[in-house]
Amino acid sequence: MSTDSFEAENCRTGASPALRSVGNRSGCPTIACSEQSAGVIARYRDFLPISESTPIVSLGEGDTPLIYCPQLSKRVGRSCEVFIKNEGVNPTGSFKDRGMTVAVSKALEQGATALICASTGNTSASAAAYAARAGILCVVILPAGKIARGKLLQAFAYGAKIIAVEGSFDDALRIVREISHHNDFAIVNSINPDRIAGQKTAAFEIVDTLGNAPDFHLLPIGNAGNITAYWAGYREYQACQRSMKLPVLIGFQASGAAPIFHDRIIEKPETIASAIRIGNPASWKQAGAAIAESHGAIDIIYDEEIIAAQTWLARHEGIFVEPASAATVAGVFKCCESNDTAYAFQKIPEESRILCTVTGHGLKDPDVIIERMKELKSVPATVNDVQRAIRL
Repeated sequence: MSTDSFEAENCRTGASPALRSVGNRSGCPTIACSEQSAGVIARYRDFLPISESTPIVSLGEGDTPLIYCPQLSKRVGRSCEVFIKNEGVNPTGSFKDRGMTVAVSKALEQGATALICASTGNTSASAAAYAARAGILCVVILPAGKIARGKLLQAFAYGAKIIAVEGSFDDALRIVREISHHNDFAIVNSINPDRIAGQKTAAFEIVDTLGNAPDFHLLPIGNAGNITAYWAGYREYQACQRSMKLPVLIGFQASGAAPIFHDRIIEKPETIASAIRIGNPASWKQAGAAIAESHGAIDIIYDEEIIAAQTWLARHEGIFVEPASAATVAGVFKCCESNDTAYAFQKIPEESRILCTVTGHGLKDPDVIIERMKELKSVPATVNDVQRAIRL
């Protein structure tokens, strides 16, 4: 094994805290390395638009688990391995924190005194948390009645100024754009390139763990910033010879909120998966390019498939995700089992590695599960009564 590959392997496994950085002797950026995550800027600083004068705002985001899923792998078959990148364990419970640490740090560097965002929920929670960390105001514009209570609660707890508008997410984003032109707010939606820069670090982590890019990468698509960021990250790592290939990207939209799939704006998007209830994605063009360049596909998932996949993943792999994230797992099932799929897995190479990103924790959007829970009935506090209840 070469010195370069030995050092890279030690960095991936956290084998030695003495290895502070890893380089490939070719002038590519280095990766900061430690046993405990100090945030994505600390680890991938040289890959990010960060300078010595950038004040770093971090909550220790990133370094999320890449989990091998034996039951999902069995569903796919052909000796394929399926992994889940669980972004729901980031500080505010979603992938948004990766981009927010960079966006807020750069906003402070540029003199911003307040943040503003439109949100279907996860962005608002993340922006509010990082604004609180930075000691500045956060204003959240959201569509009235369309936000999961768990996410709204987070934004409130972090002290954000929350304004609900009578319209869709796309209306909220339009208002945010207009307000930012006339005020000193820093927009921290994914239209901010610093957000995309931070989110691409998830691709870096995947390659650092697997030793190469996966063969296929599946993920949900809402505002389309995440698929854009992953593709940027994979391409950048390949350019620096940290990975030898690029994955096929397959994105999934909810059937009632699928503008990219249908190639038209959806004026009134509807889906139980609130995080991807978007009718006019801000990164539509970039996502389309990522899918085309990777020779991938875009497909749709119905709400009942999302709910079934959410339950299946929790009960078979022990991973509880919000409905939008479950669209990815429903997508795996569709690729494997449906004749009406944009990308069939029946003929993919044996021993393929398939990566699924789940973007948010199940407690972020628990309403669907709560509605399906049976009323919890009590029994007398005796061994016999408890045993009878167990047998039921």
